[in-house]
Amino acid sequence: MTVANVMTDPKEAPAAAWAGRRTFAIISHPDAGKTTLTEKLLLFSGAVHLAGQVKARGDRRRARSDWMEIERARGISVTSSVMTFERGQVTFNLLDTPGHQDFSEDTYRTLTAVDSAIMVIDAAKGIESQTRKLFEVCRLRDIPIVTFINKVDREGRDPFSLLDEIESTLALDVCPMTWPVGMGGEFHGVYDLVGHRFLSDGAGTVPGVPGLSCTGPDDPKLAQRVSESVLAAFREGATLAAEAYPALDIAAYRGGRMTPVFFGSALKDYAVAELLGALETLAPPPRSQPAEPKPIDPASPKVAGFVFKVQANMDPNHRDRVAFVRLCSGRFKRGMKLFHVRSGKLMTIQAPIFFFAQERERAEEALPGDIIGIPNHGTLRVGDALTEGEAVRFTGIPNFAPEILRRVRLDDPMKAKQLRRALEDLAEEGATQVFRPVIGTAWIVGVVGPLQLDVLAARIEAEYKIAMGFEEAPYETARWVVGEPAKVKAFIERLRGSVAEDRDNATVFLARNQWELNRTIEEWPELRFEKTRERA
Repeated sequence: MTVANVMTDPKEAPAAAWAGRRTFAIISHPDAGKTTLTEKLLLFSGAVHLAGQVKARGDRRRARSDWMEIERARGISVTSSVMTFERGQVTFNLLDTPGHQDFSEDTYRTLTAVDSAIMVIDAAKGIESQTRKLFEVCRLRDIPIVTFINKVDREGRDPFSLLDEIESTLALDVCPMTWPVGMGGEFHGVYDLVGHRFLSDGAGTVPGVPGLSCTGPDDPKLAQRVSESVLAAFREGATLAAEAYPALDIAAYRGGRMTPVFFGSALKDYAVAELLGALETLAPPPRSQPAEPKPIDPASPKVAGFVFKVQANMDPNHRDRVAFVRLCSGRFKRGMKLFHVRSGKLMTIQAPIFFFAQERERAEEALPGDIIGIPNHGTLRVGDALTEGEAVRFTGIPNFAPEILRRVRLDDPMKAKQLRRALEDLAEEGATQVFRPVIGTAWIVGVVGPLQLDVLAARIEAEYKIAMGFEEAPYETARWVVGEPAKVKAFIERLRGSVAEDRDNATVFLARNQWELNRTIEEWPELRFEKTRERA
């Protein structure tokens, strides 16, 4: 097998400095090994010298990308984190996303800020539900995907079965880049199908230590390293894989039609270096971003960027709030005055920062593809645009109708003001949606999954020192009500007991069940009841 069109035509290659940026996310089903892979990518890039494990003892070995206490306790990622690191002439911006489906909204917003993605699949389980959902989000935005089939050092499914599932389920052409040499108890390593190297016993799995160079899968040297029974099956499979699947086509990959596939083990370091190398040579540089009145081209000389995430209390001691901004065009410099499109005012960006999970570094300048943090006190929201004067609106960053609604119970009525601040802060960063009923004083929160409620309560207690809980609400779902102002006003007057406002004062209908929602839609044909709402 050969690699076709691995690099773009030199005449087409962008000459700008931002061409060396690679901004990507890692998507997976929970427990597929996403956080471990994140750690090992940082290790192989030289960004860290000790890779943490989520459940390892001691703070020194905690996973750097999971920085919340609840993440460390449960061994899951529940919020997106950003890590910027360099390897050679390439600057990587890695956006680690929540794997749990209850936090899919945060993942969706994060995917609006990336140019490519790594899809992690468990070799024993194949494509799982959350992986499929996140892939569909990537497809909507034509995000190129590299696939990492993880845990081949454990018992797993047949490699051809996994490749066939990717082809049939995701409608992607596949191009295997590495191939397992045995699996589970007979695992010997992986074979690089492109560079023809055998990666085993430290060779190829430790930065700077090359693998065993081979002439091909039938190289006699392999017999000295691999047992006879495993070697015969490997040679047959690797030869068939090289002949049966198409060569890697960079245009097809970047167009979202083909995925390079790496079989490996994040925990044991197999194929991690090869995966990182593929991101460096194959993944696209910053791409054009959808916006109105026209897309934002990274080659544009004027600065433009959008907020895709707001995180409150990354440093609880300072009650900070940081807006994560994807820079889309221009050369940003610290101290610039940028136009905040939603408010119509200029903002001086005095203390922008780069991230390494919780660690920060002052950003003197940034280029398209970079993620910078802007400390602020509630001025910036998800979806906000910052430009050098152009009034643009970045599209495709919606709110989703919550699937679970709960009333907030405050244990100490004297802390009502603090509770409001906490709920608004967390709604601002996308951890929940908050609704104020037209009748009544009890706040209603909306979430996608029950784990969000646990996280919300834990954060309010830990970060705001407020004792509270949740009670059943008489509502099952919510819809944004859109239409002529007079019609919306009439709707509110008639159904005041089922109407609320979100944090942007948009009208929301709270339905007790699906039947009531359907009946209301029929009774008010001149209004639209929407499941999503574009960020203002």
